[in-house]
Amino acid sequence: MKRSATVLLTALAPMSWGTTYAVTTEFLPADRPLFTAAMRALPAGLVLLALARVLPRGVWWGKAAVLGALNIGAFFPLLFLSAYRLPGGMAAVFGSVGPLFVAGLATVLLGDRPTLRTVLTGIAAALGVSLVVLKAAGALDLVGVLAALASTASMSTGTVLTKRWGRPDGVGPLALTAWQLTAGGLLIAPLALLVEGAPPALDGRAVSGYAYLALANTAVAYWLWFRGIGRLTATQVTFLGPLSPLTAAVIGWAALDQALTPVQLAGMALAFGATVFGQLKPRGKAHTAPRTTPASGPARFSSTEQNGRKDSMDVTVPALRR
Repeated sequence: MKRSATVLLTALAPMSWGTTYAVTTEFLPADRPLFTAAMRALPAGLVLLALARVLPRGVWWGKAAVLGALNIGAFFPLLFLSAYRLPGGMAAVFGSVGPLFVAGLATVLLGDRPTLRTVLTGIAAALGVSLVVLKAAGALDLVGVLAALASTASMSTGTVLTKRWGRPDGVGPLALTAWQLTAGGLLIAPLALLVEGAPPALDGRAVSGYAYLALANTAVAYWLWFRGIGRLTATQVTFLGPLSPLTAAVIGWAALDQALTPVQLAGMALAFGATVFGQLKPRGKAHTAPRTTPASGPARFSSTEQNGRKDSMDVTVPALRR
């Protein structure tokens, strides 16, 4: 039951990310992907950093920067670039092969050999997402393809390294999430200013949209995601990824009057089935406890707090209801 609850809570992250397209198109200024990425990452990171009240220490300054670059700083811009340059839904298809990327990287970095079951389930998930999102379109753009592959590789590598490095002793997923979002946001913000210029004027609708993206869609969702990485296998977590395009398709049908064809419905069933199957525990495999890194403990803002106290994963962050 405890493991099932962890899976369900972690699944809320990609489901939340599936709302990004609808919020972006309905609430936010057009053609400002990098500014939107910065507004998602940096405010969310600073809010969580204030809640966790923990700073990296020692080697974790470098590790947090690397994870922040892979999971946020590089992933967001590359994902937006691929979405703008590729025909309808193709970026999501490249993203859906993430479980296969993670399975390969886990072999090298975690010593987890991929099984035939994992490979076949990953192929089924990618095929299902393809049926849901692909539309008739023209030729593929090379830059878009490379950006899509790079974004998937970036997030997959970040997921596996997050699992490999664990967390410093006494530091919970809340602080780890804060470090990564802040580091990633600091990478994206100057890039957005350089490429897109000064921030646009924002009305109340845009402010509410950015607030949702920063808090529920990013701060809470990434906290749940990294919490899940610490408690599940890297492959199990990444098999939840297809829930994002599936959620986007359901929202498009329910809220944006987008029709779903029989082929799309079949694809949704296939992708969802692969997601569920990817969570089933292989027989004879014991679940391993999350790793922690005892060296270089946390530096706290308040000198009165001790490193041995209950870690910051117990700080409660209320999720916004969609």
